[in-house]
Amino acid sequence: MGKIIVVGGGAAGMFAAITAAGSGNEVSIFEKNEKLGKKLFITGKGRCNITNACDVEELFANVVSNKKFLYSSFYGCTSGDIIDFFERLGVRTKVERGNRVFPESDHSSDVIRALEREMKRLGVKIHLQSRVKRICTEGLVFTGVELADGTIAEGSSCIIATGGLSYQSTGSSGDGYRFAKAAGHTVTELEPSLVPMEVKDTFVKQLQGLSLRNVTVSIWDGKKELYQEFGEMLFTHYGVSGPVILSASAVVGGRLKDRQLTLSIDLKPALTFEQLDQRVLHDFEENKNRQFKNALGKLFPAKLIPVMTKLSGIDPEKKVNEITKDERQEFVRLIKGLTMTVAGLRDFNEAIITRGGVNVREIDPGTMASKKVQGLFFVGEVLDLDALTGGFNLQIAWSTAYAAGSAVN
Repeated sequence: MGKIIVVGGGAAGMFAAITAAGSGNEVSIFEKNEKLGKKLFITGKGRCNITNACDVEELFANVVSNKKFLYSSFYGCTSGDIIDFFERLGVRTKVERGNRVFPESDHSSDVIRALEREMKRLGVKIHLQSRVKRICTEGLVFTGVELADGTIAEGSSCIIATGGLSYQSTGSSGDGYRFAKAAGHTVTELEPSLVPMEVKDTFVKQLQGLSLRNVTVSIWDGKKELYQEFGEMLFTHYGVSGPVILSASAVVGGRLKDRQLTLSIDLKPALTFEQLDQRVLHDFEENKNRQFKNALGKLFPAKLIPVMTKLSGIDPEKKVNEITKDERQEFVRLIKGLTMTVAGLRDFNEAIITRGGVNVREIDPGTMASKKVQGLFFVGEVLDLDALTGGFNLQIAWSTAYAAGSAVN
């Protein structure tokens, strides 16, 4: 059995260590932070969206980059396997909207503690506040790692699980990309993903803090629709955020370099244009002697009323019974398509994940082994793999970690 070194004590690193130790290997984790699982602790707003309970085909459908590369690892370690694994460790799980899986306790700390207990049981040596400075090789064979203090830790195999550049407050500083380049690997362009969007329209500042549920968001490049999703979103002082916006960023990020995109919100997606027109007509009938600005309480949250009133072009002081059919129908079109111009994405500090990474063509998809250096493996976010929100990125971490942990010796 081998002497395995894991660099990085996040989700992928811990699971790779557990898998490798479970096969009888001697395993050591080197983590530069003062504790394990710092990023895992804040995922799912601190509740930890462990995985997604969909079937494997749907997993692939939610992967944005290099989904074919994940074929072997997704089938080798499914979301069902992960749920069973945590249940065996005493973490009861529950499935919520969109098949998102959370611990029943709603505490990410329970997930981290379970992983720590399992590592301890298997004899994994955990080295905290231990920054790896470089990967040591002889010829094209891995031999060990050099720590920041100059100490050399020797090993037969090394699993790089350093994460990406997202949530830099948790210690993500791109070390794994540096290690990969030093080993002769190509690192593709790195971009923030699953990240809020900035918009040009000044009216969003008036909507800061407003959360919308059950809306349909679509992103357009001219007349081409790039993305559409139903769900929740949030207005911020700089633009928009929330689940559907974060997922949209994964799809449209690269296009924002040289052009502006249009974001459209259907505020009443359950109603057709005709049905909504009848609904508005009914509301207007009930309020026919009131001013337009005071007749919209049943249609929108209070914060949205002044914005929608202004964007409609209808005089806010105008009596409802004086509004023409054309004005009303234009207003209905606005409700079905509140548009704004996307100016860009927020930076890595607000991104959930990194898009880009170690080029997967240089990695064995069955084992996560480097094709450049014998005994070197890459797992999780450090690879050029990313997916939409909903537990899919953590499943990539678990599946790739399992593949590497099963292969090392």
